[in-house]
Amino acid sequence: MAASKSDALKTILNTLSASSGDIEASAVVSTDGLMIASNFPAGLDEDRVAAMSAALLAMGERSAAELERGELDQVFIKGARGNVVMLAAGHEGVLTTLTTPNAKLGLVFLDMKRAAEEISRII
Repeated sequence: MAASKSDALKTILNTLSASSGDIEASAVVSTDGLMIASNFPAGLDEDRVAAMSAALLAMGERSAAELERGELDQVFIKGARGNVVMLAAGHEGVLTTLTTPNAKLGLVFLDMKRAAEEISRII
């Protein structure tokens, strides 16, 4: 990926995190499980996060289709120490965010949807 694309994606991720104090980290992952760009803190295994994000989004899409729920909008995981939210970013990307436990999810979803649209135009 050209440096300008990578820089553009990192700018989108940084803007996303800055737009909401509830978003602790975010990443753009390819649908085949490769990390494209992230603003994760040190200590998180980016390769593992990328692989899990792609697998969970694929599983969500298949589940939505098999259960006749229509097109998948998001995958949401709620944990005791925060949430993981994943959205498709075009046909080849996944936007993954980590949020605080008490995040204002409506705002997070809105900001993520806007970011995913920008990301889809780049990748």
